[in-house]
Amino acid sequence: MSVHRSGGNAGEQIDGAAYELFSRLGVHAVGVDMLIARAGVAKRTLYRYYPSKNDVVLAFLRRREAIWTRAWLKGGVERAAAEPALRLLAIFDMFDEWFHRRDFEACAFIRVLLEHANRENPLRKASKRHIDTVRSFIRGLAAEARVPDPEEFARQWHILMMGSIIAAYAGDPDAARRAKAVGALLLARNNVASGNGVGA
Repeated sequence: MSVHRSGGNAGEQIDGAAYELFSRLGVHAVGVDMLIARAGVAKRTLYRYYPSKNDVVLAFLRRREAIWTRAWLKGGVERAAAEPALRLLAIFDMFDEWFHRRDFEACAFIRVLLEHANRENPLRKASKRHIDTVRSFIRGLAAEARVPDPEEFARQWHILMMGSIIAAYAGDPDAARRAKAVGALLLARNNVASGNGVGA
């Protein structure tokens, strides 16, 4: 999901380079020198836009939420199906395609979270907020599907999502298909019809 573009103004070049590098390599592996080299700007230009590397990362996380969470994930499942249960399952269809891409980069929010053990670290806090946004989206779909306990269901479904991402990154490109099968069972357990022969 690279969005780096050459040309444009310096801010766009920095944002594009940061998105590409942080998504692909994580935060710790990318230093300021690598970032400015990829962006094609001077170090003083970078610091004119962002006073610190942390500021660049925070901007990257906001952009990742806009591109990955809102445009790709939410937008994709809304286009994929009309029924909430089918939208929930469609997440794993989208993941399956994503996991089989050569540029599959895993979840930037999880990676940043794992890279920062201090719970008070602003990057860890920001990552957690973005992860919570995804779970909130799942909770909304669960409520629309009339799941008895949308919050508990959302936490369970979110575990399936994050677990499948990590499994795929560890080398199982079919992890989304396995997660979808478990998801269908979870829907059936909550008496939600999924259109796949499960549910009440």
